[in-house]
Amino acid sequence: MEIGSGSGQHAVYFSEQLSGLTWLPSEIAQQLAVLQANLDSHGRANIKAPLLLDLRDENWGTGLPGVDLIFSANTLHIISWAEVVSLFCCLETVLKPGGRLILYGPFRYNDNFTSDSNAEFDCWLKARDPDSGIRDFEQVSSLASEAGLTLECDISMPANNQLLVWKQG
Repeated sequence: MEIGSGSGQHAVYFSEQLSGLTWLPSEIAQQLAVLQANLDSHGRANIKAPLLLDLRDENWGTGLPGVDLIFSANTLHIISWAEVVSLFCCLETVLKPGGRLILYGPFRYNDNFTSDSNAEFDCWLKARDPDSGIRDFEQVSSLASEAGLTLECDISMPANNQLLVWKQG
């Protein structure tokens, strides 16, 4: 399951590369039509119909099927902190035992940006929306721990991003 699928580029790419994988995209109401249109033209049989999912609803996970993995790329710095908290609050409901959460994007460590460009990006994000911004790894990791997840890896990626993987249980 992908949270914040945007245009569907990850769904299309990963479903092509991993044909045995079933991808469940999701998006907020304002973006769902764009996602659906892109999937209609580029989709594959192993991509399910996208879900309407809004993290502003604190019960977003109610009624969803259990999944083995939740993936979200470049979303935590765009959404509000309340939505970040909401994401973690429903993980125990949505993730199957032993499931994983994979997050990709920029993070701060020990109140420090990993690059000057990330500091500039954070200023731009906050000027656009004061509730957004690059998140502190320690705060996000604390939410994961409270949700029963254990950090498996933290990998530095190109363009000053990180790939974070947590496992449930």
